[in-house]
Amino acid sequence: MRIGVFVCNCGTNIAGTVDTAKVASEALTFADVVYATNYMYTCSEPGQQEIQRAIGEHGLQGVVVAACSPRMHEPTFRRAVEKAGLNKYMFEMANIREHVSWIGNDKAANTAKAADLVRMAVAKLRFNQPLFSSKMPVNKRLLVIGGGVAGIQAALDCADGGMDVVMVERKQYIGGKMAQLDKTFPTIDCSSCILGPKMVDVSQKENITLYASSEIESISGYIGNFTVDIRKKATYVNWDACTGCGACMEKCPAKNTPDVFNENLGSARAINIPFPQAIPKKAVIDARHCRQLNGKKCGVCAKICPVKAIDFEMKDTIVTEKVGAIIAATGYDLFDHSVYGEYGAGRYPDVITGIQYERILSASGPYGGHIQRPSDGKEPKNIVFLACVGSRDASVGRPYCSGVCCMYIAKQAILTKDHLPESNSYVFYMDIRAPGKNYDEFVRRAQEEYGVQYIRGRVAKIYPRGDRMVVQGADTLLGVQVEVEADLVVLATGIESSAGAGELAEKLRISYDQYGFYMESHPKLRPVETNTAGVYLAGACQGPKDIPSSVAQGSAAASKVQSLFAHDTIETNPQVALVNERNCIACGKCIQVCPFGAIQWKELRGGIKKAEVLPTVCQGCGVCNATCPPKAVQLQHATDNQLLAEVNELCA
Repeated sequence: MRIGVFVCNCGTNIAGTVDTAKVASEALTFADVVYATNYMYTCSEPGQQEIQRAIGEHGLQGVVVAACSPRMHEPTFRRAVEKAGLNKYMFEMANIREHVSWIGNDKAANTAKAADLVRMAVAKLRFNQPLFSSKMPVNKRLLVIGGGVAGIQAALDCADGGMDVVMVERKQYIGGKMAQLDKTFPTIDCSSCILGPKMVDVSQKENITLYASSEIESISGYIGNFTVDIRKKATYVNWDACTGCGACMEKCPAKNTPDVFNENLGSARAINIPFPQAIPKKAVIDARHCRQLNGKKCGVCAKICPVKAIDFEMKDTIVTEKVGAIIAATGYDLFDHSVYGEYGAGRYPDVITGIQYERILSASGPYGGHIQRPSDGKEPKNIVFLACVGSRDASVGRPYCSGVCCMYIAKQAILTKDHLPESNSYVFYMDIRAPGKNYDEFVRRAQEEYGVQYIRGRVAKIYPRGDRMVVQGADTLLGVQVEVEADLVVLATGIESSAGAGELAEKLRISYDQYGFYMESHPKLRPVETNTAGVYLAGACQGPKDIPSSVAQGSAAASKVQSLFAHDTIETNPQVALVNERNCIACGKCIQVCPFGAIQWKELRGGIKKAEVLPTVCQGCGVCNATCPPKAVQLQHATDNQLLAEVNELCA
């Protein structure tokens, strides 16, 4: 075999701590290596042309590039060798940047280690075999999971591109958290005025199928050909007949149902449409509070409904949809502030969350847009805002910054002054984080034009004194203790992953971090892709984001789907597991451990069962290979022989 080795200087990233010329000269002493050189930037166009020239001049049958991580440029180099006539899997990459030059300053030791890694790559390359992709058709339909602003943007972009879109939202309405907001920062635009037209577009687009009050039951298949079972939850109202007239809501006698949309600041009816601009504007019966569904005499809604849409016998149903790609846009939840005992643990009615204050400020909220205390309905004069409640606090398992709290506090403080000109607003903060466009100017506007008093320090305790709340904290800039008597306290609760995010991730077969946020394939180069081909991310399901970032990511995910659907077929990755039927003992362990459901039983003549890998589903993780007792399962391009060759070379 004739092998060529190319060692990249990567400027001084590698050459600063590795003698790349020495590594190249030492590589020439390895068996089967007929050409070796070092180059300034191997990934550059001249660098790739150098590789292609060497392949032609020296008749190379395999290539090793010692450079950065394969996650960065392995596809680049594979394309380069393929253009020169080699099979792209007759290429190996040794990572001498992240694994060598960036982790030590001893040049001699680094050079020796780099040479060892190149030697191992050459040893593996000797056992490489040409691999070939196959093609499969693409179902050009998209599933969007989540109907928040990111999911809406992605769905509309794809629908405008002529694709059929299926949207699944577990609530009875789309719009997500943005639908609950009064205004948005830093422009103080009406949230519903911005979001409303997009929600209407979703309902009116003929190529968007909306399943509200629905959840994902199961997902099977692979990129280009997913099969999704959707559970449509019983709403006890026939939405095909319901006109959203609201007559049922007016007559329903179950008046003490918690008003979830208004964050339990008021009560609703057991049959309800959560807000006037709701899409779909259809009623839903809360089975937990409906008298009829709890065995009591009622049925008023059924009697009053002019179109006879009420159906007390309705059951959950399963709908199956076939799609080619999936965008997860499941949004976020807000931190449960009740874990903070020092803040009252949710016991005090006048200590509320930021989202509750949004509903108070909103004209469609429980108080008609008039700011008043939940306890007695009085207008507050002194309002205290607390930042970082459930953010940047390792003691409650949330060490990360939520990114939006500083901004929505400033927005709410400005709106408070507009509503109540005689009021005083105080903000206890750790640091002000306002990195977005016009964000810092917005915070300064709150301080300088609206007189909001910012106090740098944490609050130690909140407790009642008479009909007011005492907020005890510290001003770390002045070095003094601070005590403020407040009529209303607003906790800026942080962002956390949506409830059920982990369970959905397992159905999607994607990774999530320790906080439940979905993990992208690469934080810089593939920020909306996941490690499962055909599954993309949009919005705050990937991490805390504001509205502009969520909308941008929704469009980015849509562009990835449009790129995928631009082709009638896609190439499969041949780096998948393969079962040697002669060695398979039908123990089934590979089937049990496969995280992607890519292995199934294959029945041969005589009723003999053997494991079979579905190459279109397999993601090449290698778990089955490591689990198989007789080693009947081998991962193509990472076989036992290839890995052992590397180990043997290192230990020789």
